[in-house]
Amino acid sequence: MSDTTVPDSPASDSPAPAKAPATPPAHRTPRAYAWLAGSLLLLALPFYLDRFWLQAGLFAMAAAIGAIGLNLLTGATGQLSMGHSFFLAVGAYGYCVLAGESGEENGRRLTGLGLPTWLAVVLAVLLAGAAGGLFSPIAGRLRGAYLGIATLALIFIGQHVLFNAGDLTGGFNGRDVPVLSLFGFDFDDSEVVVAAVPFGSSEKLWYAGLLALLAGGLFARGVLRGRPGRAMNAIRDHRIAAGVMGVPVARYRAAVFVLSSMYAGLAGVLIALIFQRTVPDYFGMILALEYLAMIVIGGLGTVAGAVVGAAFVALLPQLLTHYSDTLPLVSDPGGGGVTPGEASRYLYGAAIVAVVLFLPGGLTRLSVPTVRRFSREKT
Repeated sequence: MSDTTVPDSPASDSPAPAKAPATPPAHRTPRAYAWLAGSLLLLALPFYLDRFWLQAGLFAMAAAIGAIGLNLLTGATGQLSMGHSFFLAVGAYGYCVLAGESGEENGRRLTGLGLPTWLAVVLAVLLAGAAGGLFSPIAGRLRGAYLGIATLALIFIGQHVLFNAGDLTGGFNGRDVPVLSLFGFDFDDSEVVVAAVPFGSSEKLWYAGLLALLAGGLFARGVLRGRPGRAMNAIRDHRIAAGVMGVPVARYRAAVFVLSSMYAGLAGVLIALIFQRTVPDYFGMILALEYLAMIVIGGLGTVAGAVVGAAFVALLPQLLTHYSDTLPLVSDPGGGGVTPGEASRYLYGAAIVAVVLFLPGGLTRLSVPTVRRFSREKT
């Protein structure tokens, strides 16, 4: 009989491999739950908020759309633009001229093409993009402070045209904004009762603004996460190295400038629809500086940073105005104290300094460690 023995299986002596921690499905992560809760809240707000808060939220949405475009240009590509308010004016007044009717208003003859309003929105956005395209050869070759000074000239040119082309803009007094009509549904003050809640223009525009912001945010997010986004970041970080790697620097700079102008045009159309009247004074230097403040405070180079910064800068004056009676040192104009507009500029000026010194990534960086820590605890 053989004395041979069968050796033990190697698997019997080796320890069992440790199980990797289970990763929760994407739809069950804390961020997914937060997105779902936030979406439901935004959809339900028109049923509970009054007109003041809805208009403040709409204004923040319009500012967020414009800030996303500027963040693509300045935050992701590194091109300083001081003329963003010019392209907002092109979108706002372009919509008024394209959708409005010719006739008398405040003793002045106004020109209008009377196009369908949905078509006027599309053409106004394209018109803003075309205005950016005319400037894009300059944007493709200049950078830094030189580009900022060049775009600053757009504001002065735009203000001169808005005040003097009275047949198109209405001059100093501006002109009324045609009511948006889509598939026979008018976004005006005629009440539509939904679940026993009367919906006026603010409630109707709320959902149009949400849709525009969602579409603009998703498109910009796709651009930043794809090959164009990597090329834009390479241009921002090191222009010469990007060119050596085969990135057409001038072409990308020009294309991003056009895209940013189209975002500004869409924001301008939404602002016009919210205010129901366009006034040249609004589209000036202060508005351009506010948009730069939005992307710095929120976070450069991200869609979320543009949205957070726009909400901060756009809502702050509204809140200070609404609560000026109860806030110390803040009063209505002529009351002897600091006006809400001045106080808001002081506050977000201080916020810019604080972000630059202590939080270079912007306000959106505040939530990242918390989310990661909570995700590790859940796993």
